[in-house]
Amino acid sequence: MKPDLPAHAAPPDAALSKAVRPVLCYPVDGLPAPDLGPYLAAREGWERVAQVLVPAREARCFDVPAGCFFRITSVEGPQVGDLNLWAAGDIGERFFSGKTRALHGTHLSAGDRLWSSLPHLRSMATITEDTLDWYGFDAFGGAVHDVIGTRCDPYTQALLSGGGQYHHCCHSNLTRALAGRTKMSLAEAELHVHDVLNVFMCTGFTRDTGQYFMKASPVRPGDFLEFFAEIDLLGALSACPGGDCSTENSSDRAACHPLLVEVFRPLSPPGGWQPAAANVYDRSHGI
Repeated sequence: MKPDLPAHAAPPDAALSKAVRPVLCYPVDGLPAPDLGPYLAAREGWERVAQVLVPAREARCFDVPAGCFFRITSVEGPQVGDLNLWAAGDIGERFFSGKTRALHGTHLSAGDRLWSSLPHLRSMATITEDTLDWYGFDAFGGAVHDVIGTRCDPYTQALLSGGGQYHHCCHSNLTRALAGRTKMSLAEAELHVHDVLNVFMCTGFTRDTGQYFMKASPVRPGDFLEFFAEIDLLGALSACPGGDCSTENSSDRAACHPLLVEVFRPLSPPGGWQPAAANVYDRSHGI
C-alpha cells in the first residue's frame, strides 16, 4: 500500500512545478490519419471467408490476409476479450501496445491503428468501426478498448492469492492457443504472448492513487470492433475469465460468454491502399 503522506516535504516552488502545463510526448501531426471513407466503402459486397467462435475462458487463433477485414463480436452476453496480433510470416513482429498507447492514447476506437514492435514499427491493423464509440470517457475516467492493461496471468494470480494455481487466465489461454496453432511447445509459445488490446473492457486509472481499475463493460450482443489488416496477420483472442469484468478477473465465478471472430475479404482493397511497409530507420544506431 502507498503511504497516506509523502515521506519528504515539498520544496518552496512545489506549486510552480505542479502548475507547469504538460506537453504531448509524441505529437502525431506528422502521422497521416487514415481516411476511413475508402475502408468503409470497400466493405460493399465483401465475402466472409472464415469465422472462429472463441469459447468462454478459452482462446483461439485466426488468420487475416493483408487487405481483409476482421470483426470481434459479442454474441451471447457481455464479455471482454484479450487480443494478440503477430505478423503471419514472422511472429517476432508483434503488436506493440505501449507504442500504440503513446501514439493514440489509453483507449482505442475507429481511426486508430495497432502498431508493431521494434524494429518494424508499422501499422498492423486499422480500426474501421467501433459500435461502442458512444461511450467516450465516463465520470470515473473509464473508457472502452484499452491498451493499458497487460492481460490477466497466472503468475500475478499466484502472487496475489498466496500461491494458488489458475490456468484459464488470458495469458495461459493465449499460450495454449498459439502453441496449438504453431506446434511450438508451451514454453516456446509463452515467450511470444504479449500485452494486449483489451477489447470491450472498460478501464481507467483512479484519480487518487493512479491504480488501474475495471468496471462493467457496456458491451452487449451485437456490438463489435472491426479492423482492417494492413499486413498478413496471425491473431489470437481470449474470452477473458472475468466476463464483463464488473467484479471478477481470472475466476470461475464470473459469468462468461463466447466471442465471435469473423474474417471478410472485400471485392477490392480500399482505393490507393498498399500493405504497410517496414519502418524506414536504417538501424545504424549512430555507428
